[in-house]
Amino acid sequence: MQQIVWVVQYSTPPLALKYCKKCQKKTEHASSGRFRVNAQGKYLDIWLIYKCKNCRTTWNLPLYSRIKPESIDNRLLEQFYSNDVSLALQYAFSTWLLQTNGAEIVLPDYQILGPHPDSGTTVELQITSRYSLPVKVSQILREKLGLSSRELEKLITDGRIQNISLKGLKKCKLNQEITLYIDMSTPYK
Repeated sequence: MQQIVWVVQYSTPPLALKYCKKCQKKTEHASSGRFRVNAQGKYLDIWLIYKCKNCRTTWNLPLYSRIKPESIDNRLLEQFYSNDVSLALQYAFSTWLLQTNGAEIVLPDYQILGPHPDSGTTVELQITSRYSLPVKVSQILREKLGLSSRELEKLITDGRIQNISLKGLKKCKLNQEITLYIDMSTPYK
């Protein structure tokens, strides 16, 4: 059995679709990669700053609200103060955080890195992503294998593509990892 790993790599963090007061309509907001830390008395507020793509007006995505400085790890606090790039990306890729703060998600472009399966074999395919974005597994398979929706549906119906977790493949979304088995013993097109 051939084992293959595909890595889904996103070009940018997702955009937040949110109402902009200056534009007076819903617009796309992009993460600036910068944090705002505000100290009021004994408490801290920490935000990730987003900017409207049309007018550059800022929107502060709340990360921590009214917390005591001693309740947060000193290294983490220093990362906020220094606008740590990897920490900003981690928060910018949090679709849950965006949605709980009233933003809709605009998925970024992505690439699927990894080899194509060899024909004539059974393949154990592991699809991974560093970040958890709601991209359909069926869409990834169609793009990488060059299949139409109908061709993919036939492979699933015939049992030639199987999901190890037994989730429905047509609607299943890539969390951070999924393993599939693909029967490539006969041509799939």
